[in-house]
Amino acid sequence: MTGVAVEVQHASLRLGDATILDDVTMDVGYGRLLALVGPNGAGKSSLLSLLTGDRAPSSGAVRLDGRPVGDWSARELARRRSVLLQSNQVAFSFSAGQVVAMGRTPWIGTQHADDDDARIAEAVDRADVAHLVHRAYPSLSGGEKARVSLARVLAQDTPVVLLDEPTAALDLRHQEDVLRVARGLAREGRAVVVVLHDLSLAAAYADEVAMIDGGRLVARGDARAVLTAERVATVYGTPVRVLDDPDTGRPVILPRRHADL
Repeated sequence: MTGVAVEVQHASLRLGDATILDDVTMDVGYGRLLALVGPNGAGKSSLLSLLTGDRAPSSGAVRLDGRPVGDWSARELARRRSVLLQSNQVAFSFSAGQVVAMGRTPWIGTQHADDDDARIAEAVDRADVAHLVHRAYPSLSGGEKARVSLARVLAQDTPVVLLDEPTAALDLRHQEDVLRVARGLAREGRAVVVVLHDLSLAAAYADEVAMIDGGRLVARGDARAVLTAERVATVYGTPVRVLDDPDTGRPVILPRRHADL
């Protein structure tokens, strides 16, 4: 697919007296991987909640495929966009395989239900969880739960994929694997948004980086334009060094440390 998947136009979000997001305008295109970055409390997850339709903006507009997100039914949304949240809790003791299969729920009763087994198998393989499918989900480690939850999202097989800190509980190898999967989804033509804390991961895999600070969009563009040493130091409140990865040429962001640590 091509064109704009999600549009955010002058969107603000207020909760009580607090302004969580302030006049944010941006869009997410099909075939693109957008990384949302920013310090803790910046508003990244809140912005993602507007994109998912889980929250409505206090002012402004959010559109999915040109239609206000609030006008879509829950089932329509579930067939159009999939969401990985930070919390990976399941109320009952399902197996990991059953959790992955839950991603196919929106397609029950449609012709796409015939694809269930293939989509589930593909998701299990991409998320590297084949060895976990018979395990009880509550028995899994935090990283294993995160990967099984990612497989559920992949099994849902939607054109828009929204991932909130999918690498937070993962080891080094699986962090890289998850971002490779996200980049692969974008290369297939999907619109992918990933909330990340690791700026070097964002720089390595994202087509575009959007930086949020204090509820405002302070920069948007390719990683080299957004993740400058000056901007990162200002937004995150700590000095950094920006180097070039010798293998990829993409920026690597390192905190500056004293030699007497």
